[in-house]
Amino acid sequence: MQKKDEERIEQENRLKERMFKIKYKLIVISGKGGVGKSTVAVNLAYGLAVKGNKVGILDVDIHGPNIAKMLGIEGKRLIGSESGIEPMEVLPNLKAVSLALLFENQDQPIVWRGPLKMVTIKQFLADVNWGELDYLIVDSPPGTGDEPLSVCQLIPDINGAIVVTTPQDVAILDSRKSVLFAKELKMPVIGIIENMSGFLCPHCKKEIDLFGMGGGEKSAHDLKVPFLGRIPIEPEMVKFGDSGQPFIHFKRQTQTANIMNEIMVKIASVLDEPKKL
Repeated sequence: MQKKDEERIEQENRLKERMFKIKYKLIVISGKGGVGKSTVAVNLAYGLAVKGNKVGILDVDIHGPNIAKMLGIEGKRLIGSESGIEPMEVLPNLKAVSLALLFENQDQPIVWRGPLKMVTIKQFLADVNWGELDYLIVDSPPGTGDEPLSVCQLIPDINGAIVVTTPQDVAILDSRKSVLFAKELKMPVIGIIENMSGFLCPHCKKEIDLFGMGGGEKSAHDLKVPFLGRIPIEPEMVKFGDSGQPFIHFKRQTQTANIMNEIMVKIASVLDEPKKL
């Protein structure tokens, strides 16, 4: 029993030491699935790295990890070293960790209860050799359950949550729960992003209101948190995400990519570091 206690204390100390080397720790959350949260997290991490920041992205979606595919590193495997688990290098200054990088069979379901999820997330934070980073972006599954709760409780001095929603009333209702979840944990809310907000016609370039618009902004106003911006529906974003090419960089001349970059600037401004962008 004493040995287990010593190992636990050593791991907790490693976690604190590793997180201390990371300037900003952010978690991307959503109240429900299907709002494009992982797409936002991947493009945010990639965009920050392209701007010259040292970035890590951690996928804590245990049951549906998608980050590896969206970053073009699907099929690769994490390895260990004397310094711990080595994160996968996407760019020279972008590292990624996901459960998808540990299993050969991508179709294998992960049938785990909460305690095992907590152990895994703690290991990803404490035993991965993240090194010195400007940003660690944590992509969590939808809802306010085990995974986002574990991240928020384990990371000391987490800088805040980015809430992703779509304009529909049901998504907005759940996004409000995410904001209140963060506030209940005394965690700052960096802001709300309204994804899939309108559709830019590829022919006439006019904006078409498909699923409504403005709900995320209204929620931000009502809950007194920053509104970070609206990202329109972009058909090519799906294709580029599936091929492991983050839209913010590989289609950087588009209006949607410009909107994403503006959101990055707002996030940095909330964190009081606009000079990094």
